[in-house]
This record gives sequence, C-alpha cells and structure tokens, in this order.
Amino acid sequence: MSSLSADVLFRPFGVKSLHLKNRIVMAPMTRYFAPNGVPSEANAAYYRRRAEGDVGLILSEGTVVDRPASRNDPGIPFYHGEAALAGWKQVIDAVHGAGGRMGPQLWHVGSVASAMTKWVPDVPVESPSGLAAPDKLRGQAMTEEAIADTVAAFASAAAAAKRLGFDTIEIHGAHGYLIDQFFWSGTNKRTDRYGGATIKERSRFAAEVIAAIRSAVGPDFPIILRVSQWKQQDYRARLAETPALMTDWLQPLVEAGVDVLHCSQRRFWEAEFPEVDGETGLNFAGWAKKLTGAATISVGSVGLSGDFMAAFGGEGSTPAGLERLIERMERDEFDLIAVGRALISDAQWTKKIRADDRRNLKNFDVAALAELV
Repeated sequence: MSSLSADVLFRPFGVKSLHLKNRIVMAPMTRYFAPNGVPSEANAAYYRRRAEGDVGLILSEGTVVDRPASRNDPGIPFYHGEAALAGWKQVIDAVHGAGGRMGPQLWHVGSVASAMTKWVPDVPVESPSGLAAPDKLRGQAMTEEAIADTVAAFASAAAAAKRLGFDTIEIHGAHGYLIDQFFWSGTNKRTDRYGGATIKERSRFAAEVIAAIRSAVGPDFPIILRVSQWKQQDYRARLAETPALMTDWLQPLVEAGVDVLHCSQRRFWEAEFPEVDGETGLNFAGWAKKLTGAATISVGSVGLSGDFMAAFGGEGSTPAGLERLIERMERDEFDLIAVGRALISDAQWTKKIRADDRRNLKNFDVAALAELV
C-alpha cells in the first residue's frame, strides 16, 4: 500500500455544518471508564490523543440518555445531569483544542444485560415487549408514556450536545439495544402503533426519536444514525432480506432527519446482497447510500484481523492491509470509514496510514481494553 493509494482516505468531507479533514472516523466503543457516569480528565485526554492523531471525526463511546434504566454498567457515562455534561464539555474542548471534530453517541441499552458485570439498575429494565432476545423475558414492556419520555430524553441530550459545542450527534440504533429492539420482529411484539408485521411499521419509534432530535437541534446540525442487521443476541439476524425491505426500513429514517447512516457490519468487505450483485458487490453502507441517497459510514474489521466482538472473548489481532477498503472508497461506495480496535491500540494510527508507516502499526491486544490510553 503506497501513501498515494491511501490518499482517497484523506479527502475532505462535509455534511451540513460538519466539515472533516479526512474520511476516517473513530468508531464508538464502550470503555466503562466513567465512574458515577461522569467523564473525567482521563476521558478528555483519551479523545484528545485521537484528535492529535488526525482522526477526521471522533464518535464517543455510547453515552446514555436520561432514563432510569438506560445503562447496564456503572462505568458507562451519562449524557445528562450537570456533572456529566460538565465532563463532556471538558472532552469537546480538548478535542477542539487539538483540531478535531466529535459527536457523542446517544444510547439506551434497552433490556440487554451487560456481559462485563453482574450490576443491574435499581429499577426494572425497559424494552418494546419485555424481551431481551426472542423468547427471552427480561424487564417490562414500555408504556406509551415511557416511549414519549424516552423520545424526549434523546432530544434533550442532542440539544445539550449542540449547546456544549459538539459538531454532530450519533443515535445508537444498532446491535440489539433499545432502538434496534423496536426494529427487530424478534423483540418487538407490540400490537399498538409502535409494533407491526413490517419493518416500516416497527421503525416508528426511531423515526419519532429522529424527528424530535431534528426539532431540538435545528436544520443545519448533522444527525448520524447507527444501524445494523446483526444483533449481539444473534449474529445471523437480518432486518432487511432484500433491497426493497432495506428501503422500507431506512428511507423513513432519512426522511425524518438523518443525514448520515452508520452501517455496522462485522467485516466491511462482505457483500450485503450477494444474490443481487455478487460476492464482491456493495456492502451494507454501499446499499444504504444507493437506496436512500444519504451519506454513509462503513465499518467492520478495518486494518486488523478478526472482528471486535472476538476481542471480548480474548482474541487479539494483527495489522491487515487496506487494499479492499481503498478500492471501495475510490469508487465512492460509501463516504466515511469507521475504525475501532486499531485506534484503541494506537492513537497515531491515522498518521501512520497517511505516512505509509506500516512497520510501526501496532497489534491489538485485549489488554488494551483494560486501560484508557
């Protein structure tokens, strides 16, 4: 890989008020280092180092909205309350001081239990139908009042992000958490207007969250939505088996106010609908861009062997080539590429790719998850 061939990753990109110096995004990765839900100087320094390393856009770890059971681990940060928001102000000021751009990922875990701790909230967990997975009961089904309060909590958090000076926000609608539990027929058995037999019907809750956020932040502040076919409860799950169903799922969300779709898959080079365009066809982000016209972020095992979920099983990774990524970026299949574990291990990863300094790329060791460096 020559530095010339990697130049495609370093083109500027803009959407609404967001202007980025390159196409590399730091993927949102839960780190569990916010005691009492409050980000500290250590969190600010962690993100500042990635900005100093020339990451184009930093997306924060998942940070939860103001609902009683919105998180499943005591180290997950809040995005509400005076102390937590003061901590996030420290983070964005540090990132801006290093020339970076950043958005918080706004999150509600729904009824998903943590695999990292036995801690549970002191109130019942909530989800569309009181299910943590298909046929697995946990917590309680949300009332319409709880749904309305949750929509308002997302909008309040987004308004706070704009007020604090963040450059964008991302809504976490993927991986089997709350918003995704509404999408998924296996966890949404509701018979009211938030349920239904079709993915379009089950997208109502997400569309209401997006519309409320758009109203709160105004027309020019960019909104990113992270979505996935796979769920942590079932890697094989698919919300949209065909391009037509994907349109039914994603188009209403773009119409509600999403500017960028962050399309999570475990391996970015895998074709989303190989039966339509072959084994080297468009990936998830490619199809989402084609079908909706929205800008898209792709992600999945960029720059390293293995995938992120394997890291939680203790699996390390070694650097991998970027040729397949560069090929897809050169044909504008998607607009941005999110990088996860490589940026946990090495805050300077982006600069090393720009300089074609492959000799000094670092392996990913799971021990990196135990510290904030």
